[in-house]
Amino acid sequence: MKLGFKFSNLCGTVYTQGNLLFTPDGNSLLSPVGNRISMFDLVNNKTITFPFENRMNISRIALSPNGTLLISVDENGKCLLINFQRRIVLSEFNFKSTVTDLQFSPNGKFFAVTHGRQIQVWRSPGFNREFAPFVLHRKYTGHYDDVISITWAPDSNYFLTTSKDMTAKIYSLNPMEGFVPITLSGHRDTVVGGYFSKNGKYIYTVGKDGSLFVREFKVSDKHQDKDMDIDNGEVGTKKETMKRWILTQKHYFNQAGAKVVCSAYHVNSKLLVVGFSSGIFGIWEMPEFNNYHTLSISQKKINSVAINSTGEWLAFGSSKLGQLLVWEWQSESYVLKQQGHYYDMNTIAYSANGQHIATGGDDGKVKVWNTVTGFCFITFSEHSSGVTVVEFAKHGQVLFSASLDGTVRAFDLIRYRNFRTFTSPTPVQFTALAVDPSGEIVCAGSMDTFEIFVWSVQTGKLLDILAGHEGSIASLAFSPSGMVLASGSWDSTARTWDVFGRGSHVEIFRHNHDVLAIAFRPDGKELAVSILDGQISFWDVERGIQTHEIEGRQDISGGRKETDRRTAANSSSGKSFNSICYTADGSCVIVGGNSKFVCIYDVKSSMLLKKFQISQNLSLDGIREFLNSKRMTEAGPIGLIDDTGNLSDLEDRIDTSLPGTQRGDLSVRKTKPEIRTKSVKFSPTGRSWAVASTEGLLLYSLDESLLFDPFELEIDITPVTVLETLRAQEYLKALVMAFRLNETYIIHEVYEGIPPQDIELVVKDLPERYIDRVLRFIGAQMEQSPHIEFHLLWIKRVFMTHGHWLKHRSGEFASVLRVLQKAILHSKEDLGKLCDDNTYTLKYLLAESQKVHANLATVQIQDADAEIVIEISDSE
Repeated sequence: MKLGFKFSNLCGTVYTQGNLLFTPDGNSLLSPVGNRISMFDLVNNKTITFPFENRMNISRIALSPNGTLLISVDENGKCLLINFQRRIVLSEFNFKSTVTDLQFSPNGKFFAVTHGRQIQVWRSPGFNREFAPFVLHRKYTGHYDDVISITWAPDSNYFLTTSKDMTAKIYSLNPMEGFVPITLSGHRDTVVGGYFSKNGKYIYTVGKDGSLFVREFKVSDKHQDKDMDIDNGEVGTKKETMKRWILTQKHYFNQAGAKVVCSAYHVNSKLLVVGFSSGIFGIWEMPEFNNYHTLSISQKKINSVAINSTGEWLAFGSSKLGQLLVWEWQSESYVLKQQGHYYDMNTIAYSANGQHIATGGDDGKVKVWNTVTGFCFITFSEHSSGVTVVEFAKHGQVLFSASLDGTVRAFDLIRYRNFRTFTSPTPVQFTALAVDPSGEIVCAGSMDTFEIFVWSVQTGKLLDILAGHEGSIASLAFSPSGMVLASGSWDSTARTWDVFGRGSHVEIFRHNHDVLAIAFRPDGKELAVSILDGQISFWDVERGIQTHEIEGRQDISGGRKETDRRTAANSSSGKSFNSICYTADGSCVIVGGNSKFVCIYDVKSSMLLKKFQISQNLSLDGIREFLNSKRMTEAGPIGLIDDTGNLSDLEDRIDTSLPGTQRGDLSVRKTKPEIRTKSVKFSPTGRSWAVASTEGLLLYSLDESLLFDPFELEIDITPVTVLETLRAQEYLKALVMAFRLNETYIIHEVYEGIPPQDIELVVKDLPERYIDRVLRFIGAQMEQSPHIEFHLLWIKRVFMTHGHWLKHRSGEFASVLRVLQKAILHSKEDLGKLCDDNTYTLKYLLAESQKVHANLATVQIQDADAEIVIEISDSE
């Protein structure tokens, strides 16, 4: 079995905290997700989570203007310098202070970062690995409280800062003769943001209390000083007249009971977007202060807002609900609307083809995610309590879910509706679920009555109740043949039931501890049982004997919590597997539990093959192996001391939670979320596996980027060698070399140099990794090239040869297929119009030719008659 699984994507969470950021082209959005960064491609409908991790949750990210360097800073001020194009970490650095804002200059040569009450400006690092890539340019002081935001002037020579001391200041990048930092005062609360206009004539400052001040840079004299509110920024040498930043307008947003949390300004379109604590956002045109929209998009406060480069798309993030929205304000429509589970994610399930993953959470919602795009495309919210188990039917588009609200529901994934609801005669809480391979029978196990309920999916009627367990049902599983149902319970037994037989034959497998999870091997002949003491036992279902046993206590243990009095090695908590699943070939099992590790074991040898650590995030409890004594006080660990009473805002000081509560909205308590694995599943394709963890839905897949390609090893690819290969009639090699070189004119020459009769052979041996680029190139060529039949031959051969491969990746190639469809339809319209015009022209020509022929015939007849008359007259 291949074990080269690497982290590929994070689906279950879209935004946690920090700032949102659009890429320079405006087509992609960067969002901090815990200690990782996810990129949402809004054009191609795809999400990618970068493989690197910060030490703690990310609080700020910044991207250079040319889109090459990315800086991510965590809560403690430690940052990563990343090559954005190659997604490689170049360097690490520690700012040694909490960073509230970080901004690159418009020319990309510097970046400014907040450092408490100071501002530091650093030179932008290079693109290569260096011993000391961060070089400090200058430090700036003058504020009396923490700096909140930084905004650069368009010329990169000045920058504007705002602070909690209710002022804004203008600094120059380099010392200038006669220039002193300018203080802009007048606000009565924290200044959230400040912005320069495009021409540098206006400055807009936004206060937390909902005020907006507009300052204009113009000439003032002594007589104006008496009547106008003039800030102490002066430019000029004459005493009588000088240029100053004069407060010309005061505006108020008038949102009762709501504070301004975030703001963003688009220089070119002069749009100011403001997000409020009530979940409302507004759009104003500056400097006239014309309100375009004021809409409510969330029930909680909006933590971050961003505007793309064209000013058409607005991105909003709400950390309380985990919401991420991209809104096109001109058409008033959503470009992206995603939200993760509000509480923990309890369970996951793969669809039969491996393209979809269903998740269930404590918030009572069932979500279905596309594994290719990483997006959630449907959410079912019919359950009124936490969802414990979800299962796909083996055939058909049906999803089942069991919940603590006492219902089992069946969802139609074609019409997106709940078409069946199964209930028990007496109210119970369901903790286990199983669906037979035919999809006709569904079984659920209860927590309180220790019974297993059997329903018919077609009729919705209760068929049978299986009793015998003396503890809560922890897990259910049907054998692949569908004839045997296995159940695991807290009464230390696993049982197999003959659901369809007339007899009540039950086989009991006894253990020394509570059974937590069970799973059938794909052939149905072996049953794996995970128990509370960390052991995994394997049973022969037909003979009823135990064949193997794995001792996993030492493998799953690891990580010391903040409140643990024992070391990680001596702690007994978390040393068991609560989820187990066979691999696609049945040779190995993958297991996870209340730990930061996921393990893969070989069944025959009972050996640990590989252990994966699913997170490095120190913001989660249970990641550290050793605790630091410096963080211990008489009142307990520093990280768990409640200091909300020291916060400046009243809404942040109010705590509405119940004493001792460990669940719910953890953001208002000093309770660190604990790293754990709730569920782990292997994909039916065997190429990937997924895990439901505290951070969300993590996907691991085999690394497909390192494919062997002999063209890269054998030939030095240059335009000359590509054309020589083409002249040698090695068409496939020349085409691949041209795509590697990525020069449009070379690709075009090679593409049109391939004879039509050889297209089939070239496409047949074309590596699959180049299909996307070939189709994109053909789509672009069809709009400007007259060789329509040639392009259609290529498209036909690609679809006939690689159609099955494309079908399984329809979501990934959706944008390419839309480009081809658009080009083909455009060509069809042009040809149709041309043919219609030609049809009428040909009809006209035919009619005219018939007239000409008729006239010629008449003339010939008249000439013949004349000749006859002449001959007769001559004879007379």
